[in-house]
Amino acid sequence: MNPEQLTEIVLPGVVQPEGLQLRHRPVPAPGPGQVLVRMEATGVSFAEQQMRRGRYYDQPPFPFVPGYDLVGTVDRVGEGVDASLVGTRVAALTKTGGWASHLLLDAADAVPVPAGLRPAEAETAVLNGITAWQMLHRKARVAKGGTILVHGASGGVGSVLVQLARAAGIQVIGTASARHHDALRALDVTPVDYRTEDVPARVRELAPDGVDAVFDHVGGPSVLDSWRMLAPGGTLVAYGSASTRDDTGSKQWPVLKLLGRVWWWNSLPNRRHAYFFNVWAGRALTPARFRARLRADLGEVLAALRRGEITARVAAEFPLAEAAEALRLAESGTVSGKVILTP
Repeated sequence: MNPEQLTEIVLPGVVQPEGLQLRHRPVPAPGPGQVLVRMEATGVSFAEQQMRRGRYYDQPPFPFVPGYDLVGTVDRVGEGVDASLVGTRVAALTKTGGWASHLLLDAADAVPVPAGLRPAEAETAVLNGITAWQMLHRKARVAKGGTILVHGASGGVGSVLVQLARAAGIQVIGTASARHHDALRALDVTPVDYRTEDVPARVRELAPDGVDAVFDHVGGPSVLDSWRMLAPGGTLVAYGSASTRDDTGSKQWPVLKLLGRVWWWNSLPNRRHAYFFNVWAGRALTPARFRARLRADLGEVLAALRRGEITARVAAEFPLAEAAEALRLAESGTVSGKVILTP
């Protein structure tokens, strides 16, 4: 590859995975306050699955380069940026743009990655890790000895969340299909088969007084059951609408419905709480605070990964040029962990 050539994957519109386009252009120079990062690993998340359908609630207009997060090495720095950052491995949340061999970032958005972690391993803990950490420790704040329910416990966010919870001394019930149950038991998680079992009834057997928190990425009718399974003082954290991925119509409506339910539940005279978690909340109004919190929390997750308290779960690795195959595998629902793209 020409070192001055950038390779990127473009999502041109609502297409099947094979409709993704490979594009080459010159590598840009970093401007003031920016760094040029050479991508080493980027992920295929549920957000990209929604984006290719035009269903992610705040995606940019087509065409654009997907890629919600990445790990890479700083290649060049712009004016006003410490030159010693060159050669440093960093992680970043991007929302879009990560499916590229090179990416411009604000230097303040680049978080150092501890030595000893492979890029693909660290990548599994960026979007998934920051989401799991902030939902568990900043929203739900479940005490040691408490019990939580994690929907999609074998998925990207769910698998990190259950490990962080167990490391904090929290009991975990996790929904997943039967083929993932042995892996969950190995993590000391009690599995429930969402396909064959009555989940609310089974959870009530396991936690007769309700659970201290539910983490729900499913959306739709699922959140109603999630709310009802809470113990007094419990917290529901909704963070997606996976059940509406293949729907048609307004992409904002599922999120607006969730927000409306959250507002209504929090207005009731009860001791339970509900949140709709958005990892980008606060960035526009308080960018410095947002960046400081992200840097601190992602640092905690990467340190936990380095210590072995959580395990990187790489489902598969594909070269960037095979993004269509990677996306198709991620959408199949047959893998556990995160699908990774590399240069």
